[in-house]
Amino acid sequence: MKSTVPDNRQLSRRILQLAVPALGALIAEPLFLLADSAIVGHLGVEELAGVGLASTVLQTAVGLMVFLAYSTTPAVARFLGAGRIRDALAAGRDGVGLALVLGVVLSVAGWMLAPALSTLMGAEGEVHRFAVDYLRFSMPGLTAMLVVLAATGVLRGLQDTKTPLLVAGVGFAANIVLNFLLVYGLGLSVAGSALGTSIAQWGMAGVYLAIIRRLSRENTVTLKPSWRGLRATASVGSWLMLRTASLRIAILATVFVATAQGPVSLAAHQLVMTIFTFLAFALDAIAIAAQALIGKELGAGDRPLAHALTRRMIAWGLGFGVITGVLLAAAAPFAGWIFTTDQSVHAALAAGLWILAAAQPICGFVFVLDGVLIGAGDAKYLAIAGVVNLVLYVPLLVWVFSAGLTGPTGIAWLWFAFGVGYMAARALTLGWRVRNDRWMVTGSA
Repeated sequence: MKSTVPDNRQLSRRILQLAVPALGALIAEPLFLLADSAIVGHLGVEELAGVGLASTVLQTAVGLMVFLAYSTTPAVARFLGAGRIRDALAAGRDGVGLALVLGVVLSVAGWMLAPALSTLMGAEGEVHRFAVDYLRFSMPGLTAMLVVLAATGVLRGLQDTKTPLLVAGVGFAANIVLNFLLVYGLGLSVAGSALGTSIAQWGMAGVYLAIIRRLSRENTVTLKPSWRGLRATASVGSWLMLRTASLRIAILATVFVATAQGPVSLAAHQLVMTIFTFLAFALDAIAIAAQALIGKELGAGDRPLAHALTRRMIAWGLGFGVITGVLLAAAAPFAGWIFTTDQSVHAALAAGLWILAAAQPICGFVFVLDGVLIGAGDAKYLAIAGVVNLVLYVPLLVWVFSAGLTGPTGIAWLWFAFGVGYMAARALTLGWRVRNDRWMVTGSA
């Protein structure tokens, strides 16, 4: 296929048309966690530590299911690029159907296993009690979270990131109001925070389901998922699940080391990780644009344009990482006051944030290439690379654990291992993959 590659200004415009609205939608989930942390943090250190452990477990469950969005987006985009809109909507419908099934199963399992999971994460005493409360009252909203993932992937694949921005903005506002009402107005403590977020998530899921129903009817696509489509989505997602599992294992292992350093370090680590997640989603806005754009252009058979978009998005990712790093470094000494009045947590938090700030350009590079390869359907390589990265990270984490460090020093070294060491390994493996055209072979519609 003959291609005319636009200039850098036109490429940037295409990227930003998707990335800017995607930014608002992407940061909705970490904003939910930031709001929960800020509201709960003023209840006490034990409450904050409990929410930190519970939210890590919850994020792990949702993170493992992120393939619902990451497999749906490129599948829909490739069909759209090939001019097959009905197949695109059918693929999206099947992704949402699978989300509903998996969500119900995980919600029931999460409610029953909440005490055991909290114990497994090293929680004791009051921290354990608060972790169990937060986990259990988050379970009603877990199914909704998965539906939101899959449905958002459908709209991204259709090159629409504005609608998810609107839905996320309203959902975030509702979440704050509900959390204040339930935590302080009704005195439900951490359980109220989790329940408020669950209600907000179901409101968002309801809006997405209505949109997909309307689009399906307009294009005469049946709303009943096909077993073949469900199996295909699950099959494609299996490699992406392995890729995500390696990342979640790395995060869980990091939490385990933070827990061993004591409640103050755990609380500070929870806050640094929440901010990392917030910035990761912000930087991932360009990666979402990459998934949609690369999937669409490879579906249309336009490799030169896919190459040009990739180069431009890498430049944007690095630049955005520098900007967020500078801003984070400036905010590090003062950020603690947003979440808690405990001075020891303030000091540990600042140390971790300075390390995270230095790692932001690496993060920007990693998230963009991750999105490019997901858009190309190169899930198998991403999975294998994820396992390699984890193997390289474990020795760094073992050293931090064996050193017995605590407080600001412990958090600084822990985040050097994760934010610099682990992310650099990811940067090397992803950069190696895009050195030639092999990653594009999987992108045919």
